[in-house]
Amino acid sequence: MKLGEVLVKEGLITKEHLRLALERQVIFGGRIGTNIVELGILTEDEFTKFLSRYLKIPVVESSQLAGIEEETIASISRDMAEKYKAIPFKKEKNRLHVAMLDPKDIGAVDEFRFTSGYDIIPYAASELRILYALEKYYGIKRDLRYISIFDRFEEEEKKVVTGSDDLKKVKEAFADVKDKEEIAGLLISEAQKAAKRVALFIVKGNNVSGWKSKGISAEGVDINTTLPSIFNEVLARKAYYRGPVLKVPGNEELIKMLSGTPQDSLTIPINIRERAIALLYADNGNSSVLDANLNYLNTIVSIASIAFEILILRKKIMDI
Repeated sequence: MKLGEVLVKEGLITKEHLRLALERQVIFGGRIGTNIVELGILTEDEFTKFLSRYLKIPVVESSQLAGIEEETIASISRDMAEKYKAIPFKKEKNRLHVAMLDPKDIGAVDEFRFTSGYDIIPYAASELRILYALEKYYGIKRDLRYISIFDRFEEEEKKVVTGSDDLKKVKEAFADVKDKEEIAGLLISEAQKAAKRVALFIVKGNNVSGWKSKGISAEGVDINTTLPSIFNEVLARKAYYRGPVLKVPGNEELIKMLSGTPQDSLTIPINIRERAIALLYADNGNSSVLDANLNYLNTIVSIASIAFEILILRKKIMDI
């Protein structure tokens, strides 16, 4: 039974989740687990714990890959590490502990044992952790897509300081707004603190229309969301998307607006009672990755969602 099917059988994901992940794998490549994590269906921690149970092999902790000694790294050559996607992280008497993308690869384990002279203890690790460590210790560059995803995880591990004076002022500003235009303007202004180009789109049936923007011009842009696209995916999953803007039919109007295809972008739905009423798009240009402070965008979107809902409730009260 394939890994994705086992995830469904154990109730960790649904058949629809698996379908979405497989479709994404065809477009983006990478392991099925990477695509499941990127879609937000499982966290990296949840997936690696499952992987450990599935393979019956211990999973390497992120802290174990944080400060590996040069002597340990030298136990496995750069070429072999790249070939087998493996990181030696601990020496212990005659044993070498190795994080591997495929810890069940007996051929790789035997080769490591022969070349290093150590007994090999294999560990499971996510594709994202392995690729990050290969770049850190061996200088093997990652594809921009993996940098973007990993930065997101690194940021998610940090807590947003919700009690800060600056954020308190932002909350107060959203609480004082009188109409949706004020909310949109405030959201765009705050979003540009985290990204150079930001745009707000309003959802209208099967279309999204440019509403407000900074760094780019979204006004007058109208995009059909029935075709495969970033916006189609966000609306279907009711969850954010982070990654490149691919050249697919549904992204054509967005690509025109952006004058290119950014390799790293973020789109977050603004939901009211599980229905998306708008989308916030952000990037740092066509050739730059987003910074690692993106939790702020998620925070202000959540605040804006509440502000929009309050406006709706106020109107209902006045209409009684």
